[in-house]
Amino acid sequence: MSPTFHWFLPTNGDSRNVVGGGHGANATRSAGDRPPSVEYLSQIAVAAENLGFEAVLTPTGAWCEDAWLTTAMVSQATKRLKFLVALRPGFLSPTLAAQMASTFQRQTGGRLLINVVTGGESSEQQAYGDFLDKDGRYVRTGEFLDVVRRLWAGETVSLEGEHVHVHRAKLAQVPTPVPEIYFGGSSPIAGTIAAQHSDVYLTWGEPPAQVAEKIAWIRRLAQREGRTVRFGIRLHVITRDTSAQAWAEAERLLAGFDPAAVADIQKSLARSESEGQRRMLALHQGSTDSLEIYPNLWAGIGLVRGGAGTALVGSHDEVADRILEYHDLGIDEFVLSGYPHLEEAYWFGEGVLPVLAERGVWQHPDEPAPHRGLDVASS
Repeated sequence: MSPTFHWFLPTNGDSRNVVGGGHGANATRSAGDRPPSVEYLSQIAVAAENLGFEAVLTPTGAWCEDAWLTTAMVSQATKRLKFLVALRPGFLSPTLAAQMASTFQRQTGGRLLINVVTGGESSEQQAYGDFLDKDGRYVRTGEFLDVVRRLWAGETVSLEGEHVHVHRAKLAQVPTPVPEIYFGGSSPIAGTIAAQHSDVYLTWGEPPAQVAEKIAWIRRLAQREGRTVRFGIRLHVITRDTSAQAWAEAERLLAGFDPAAVADIQKSLARSESEGQRRMLALHQGSTDSLEIYPNLWAGIGLVRGGAGTALVGSHDEVADRILEYHDLGIDEFVLSGYPHLEEAYWFGEGVLPVLAERGVWQHPDEPAPHRGLDVASS
């Protein structure tokens, strides 16, 4: 399967420097130098569409704009681009979520993907009125997705679950196509829910050996459920014409980190309940030393941002090499971002994607499939 590439909508603001936020970080929104207006986000979306990205991820949380409202508006500026909309199951009923997804599909011509975020931080969840513990949130996620999928299949659903209760729920119109579910998590219960319900399991950007372990883990769990799951990875990217230029940009970003802010953010992230966040922190341990944790994999972003904290850094050829290394492990989908998101989309789209096209492993979605003549020998 050829790799698929997605970009990111920075609904917490954008900048030529790293903008904070992310899961487990301080929940206050940082608008950066470029506020997340519909006009600016539409610029990024149109650029992503033109460059050949399949979709854009829109995050969820107290630190950013609402994902559903934002993507509904930005979708009108694009034609083909899909929207990977993050949602938290504890914040709305499964029937309403299924209905919203169905509406989104009809109004955009089937361009919705869903990133289910269970929520790793009790303090943030409680601000929204959700007081379940972490394991309880995952149990609820499983019940939520069970109801949503059955509604999308046209069923009339009643469920008296541990956390989800619905009676004779039914959609007036089911979505076409049914949105794919993207889901991540590194704890044992997260793996169970992913194996049961996800179409694509997402991991944050760890070194290849650790990613390979995660893939094997989820594949094993999915096989027990009689299911097949695809795999994706969430990474930042800094790519330039030469390796030296790319690393100079990484060093420029690092020089802009205020040591006091780094200490404060790391203290906040250390309190995270997320196993994935713990694994991110272990990659750099709060230090600016030895941030290249694998060839072309830089952990500097995680010093000031929660969630995805690593970046691919290098020349276009080097970044393409690392992408193909992950692809060989079983990663088919790459959810990427960079600062600022508009310019970095062009650096990647005009630098790395043509390299992958030349190597015969990627094709722009808007280009016609290669013509294959009649095989006379087999006819």
